[in-house]
Amino acid sequence: MLLFTLIYDDDKQIIVEEINNIREKFKSKDMVVGVSESIENKTHFIKFYSEKDDLEKHFFEEFNKSIAMLLYKCLLDDFFDKYIDRFITDSYFFLKNQEKTKIRDKSLIVLRDDERALEGCSIYCFNKKNDVLYKIRNIIAGDTKEINIDGFITFRMKELSRDLESIIDKVVEKYMVEKEYNEFIKLLKYFVDMEESKIDEINIMIDKEGKYTLKDKEGNDLTYSIYLDTEDVKYIESISIDDMLLSWLITNVPEKIRIHNIDNCNNKELIGTIKNVFENKVEICENIEIESVNKDLNKSKL
Repeated sequence: MLLFTLIYDDDKQIIVEEINNIREKFKSKDMVVGVSESIENKTHFIKFYSEKDDLEKHFFEEFNKSIAMLLYKCLLDDFFDKYIDRFITDSYFFLKNQEKTKIRDKSLIVLRDDERALEGCSIYCFNKKNDVLYKIRNIIAGDTKEINIDGFITFRMKELSRDLESIIDKVVEKYMVEKEYNEFIKLLKYFVDMEESKIDEINIMIDKEGKYTLKDKEGNDLTYSIYLDTEDVKYIESISIDDMLLSWLITNVPEKIRIHNIDNCNNKELIGTIKNVFENKVEICENIEIESVNKDLNKSKL
């Protein structure tokens, strides 16, 4: 039974790779998909066959997904070869050439099948990729069982490139957020390096509700000093306790910061910021009861 025919003019390595992937995919499921190739005047005709005529619906769904992925990767290759540099240059002209190269490389990773990269760009990119694949599956799910790849790319690029560009926009957005964060960390580190330490050691204890208790190495409770060291005390209700804690640490520059029960923290980004700013001065302690920490601190007074 003839399943589908692909036609293309120029040799494309990605097509060969995807055809092999399709064959192996169905072979692993004990299904045989035969492939034959003929060439006429440099035009390739790839025909996919099945050994059965009474195929179930899920087989065609899986096969269409595989063909859609092949077409998606061909579209992607053409997009990166002809369009992406112009899009990045026109849309993000304010970026340096080195930054544009980073965006280009990161976008390629995200637009391909690297789930680790997708994770960093949120569910948005994943959904957009699925939108493109869904549109391609709708195209090949019709009555036609034949597609000219070069023609498909020519006539569908404008429509589908909008989705690809929106993913690149999200990559740039994430890059800019990370860039601003890194500059913020650099500024805080510079300030910390310039300041003299006002305290030898601070213990940040986080209870099960995510609340902080600060004690020095003698066991003295310094929690209230977080509020006292906040300049605009009258606006204290509009300032988060996390911001006040970070401000207190930067102002006092402890020689040692010991954080207890990190799993109880409701703001993991705060912990990351403290570690990035104070680096080797930070010690993450094992999750133990706050009472045990208090006893150890009290012993140091004796």
